[in-house]
Amino acid sequence: MPQPSTRRHSVYLFPLTQEIEKKIQQELTSSSHRRNLLQELFADIALEVDDRARDIILGGEDQISPVEDEIEGPLCFYDVLADHFVWVPDNGKPILDLIVQLWSQSFSSNIFSLLFHKWLFEVQLDNAEVLLRYSSALVQGATNVFWIDIQTNTRRFQSLFRYLLKEVALVPERLKKIPLQAQRELFLLLSRFIFLYNLVDELESFLKQFPDFPNTFLVGGPADVFIIELSDQLQKLKVEPVLLHYLSHIKVLQGLELRMTTSTRLKTCLYSFTSPGGPMYPTRTVRHAAWDALNLLFPVGQYPRHLISLFFRLLYPWYWPSSCWSFLVSCIQAVLYSLMRLVFSSWEKLSKA
Repeated sequence: MPQPSTRRHSVYLFPLTQEIEKKIQQELTSSSHRRNLLQELFADIALEVDDRARDIILGGEDQISPVEDEIEGPLCFYDVLADHFVWVPDNGKPILDLIVQLWSQSFSSNIFSLLFHKWLFEVQLDNAEVLLRYSSALVQGATNVFWIDIQTNTRRFQSLFRYLLKEVALVPERLKKIPLQAQRELFLLLSRFIFLYNLVDELESFLKQFPDFPNTFLVGGPADVFIIELSDQLQKLKVEPVLLHYLSHIKVLQGLELRMTTSTRLKTCLYSFTSPGGPMYPTRTVRHAAWDALNLLFPVGQYPRHLISLFFRLLYPWYWPSSCWSFLVSCIQAVLYSLMRLVFSSWEKLSKA
């Protein structure tokens, strides 16, 4: 039974759902511009709700919606619509039926994941084949939108990730609503993006809920699977601020019990970011962050690693000028900071005396 506030929301959201249904219907009848129309629809539902629309949809300034309480960051139209389709499933059914007819088109899974990620775990679906299809589309669409956040260095789809992690992965009753294969795909997805959305505090609970994988004997336990996915993700990152963000969270991996092969895999991944040139071409900031992560996670052998790195740097004379200049600047900065600390400490002693 919808709450009174839910009925009020439905009054304003029903025309919006009709507009979405109309656009998808146009895409079905269109023969040439289908991809562009889907892309435009995806962009529309991913837009942030402005103040005027927020007052109309959420009930004005005197009423705080539960939707707003659950979201950290901007409130987008897909946040409101996802809750609406849970409260009033009949309004979402025509849209879902149309999206199913467009499964093969780009952005279809993206739209499905944004609009129906909550609906999928709240309704009862008895058809196993349909449930697997919806679950796979959810994971694929979520993957696509999370990569959009990476490429733009934003967190527009953070609420979707938080729901999949906190309300699905960490809630066994809700997680079991999707097939085991989809559960595995979901956990692999969350492993790749948990650093991006600043939810590393949930890592311990997340690893405890990992589903069983068929090749556990070869791959290892949950921590090994997580590190494998994280290492692969690091290798794919090309946006420097995002890569630095990932490396800044690497300290949470301290204390994880890993197989030797998994530990070596992570070490090799981090080491690949410590040298200039191909194939990674990391910047100086990235190289220093990678060295810090290596020294933190693998303190044994850090000095031999630096010596080996220095030896290989000597084989490339064209890097010498920049290295010498950076070393000189670092020394000057260190001297200046030491002098400033000495001056401030002397000033404090004089003021106390």
